[in-house]
Amino acid sequence: MTSVLVLCCCGEPMGAQERRNRILEILSASPKPVTGASLAARLGVTRQVIVQDIALLRAQGESILATPRGYTIWDVPRSGGITKLIAVKHDFSQTREELLTMVNAGVEVVDVIVEHPVYGQLTGQLSIATPDDVERFMEAIETTQSGLLSSLTDGIHLHTVKASDKRQLDRLETILQEKGFLLSD
Repeated sequence: MTSVLVLCCCGEPMGAQERRNRILEILSASPKPVTGASLAARLGVTRQVIVQDIALLRAQGESILATPRGYTIWDVPRSGGITKLIAVKHDFSQTREELLTMVNAGVEVVDVIVEHPVYGQLTGQLSIATPDDVERFMEAIETTQSGLLSSLTDGIHLHTVKASDKRQLDRLETILQEKGFLLSD
């Protein structure tokens, strides 16, 4: 295995703070999430160093999200659209159908939220906007055998969804109701 020495602009080895600044530059410039492995390769460090750097950047107040597809800068004003919380319930076997229903309606599934009896609200960032995103998510869940957050709450969970207008969200709720996914009284 060959090691890579990343140099800063002055030809010296890159220090920790400069590396963290570079991480912010890379994430800010990327329209899509960037994996930890990709950041590690670009900066000549291990993925664990990137995980540590991301944790330190978050502690400094940087809005970095870890999604299933990598790290991204969370910039709500730039992201556009309107968001809404939708309460749903289904079992594991219906997860793919639920997510495909949402993205096929033109809606991004921003996150999943469950209420845990000890920890309170638990949120998992998803950023699922296309059928390919759904397939990657399902493959990751099945490959890692991680389980869904909703398994902690008998299938009951919330999704923050984002759409370009209210009509899309209204249409999505109608479709979810017809499919029996929408949680109602």
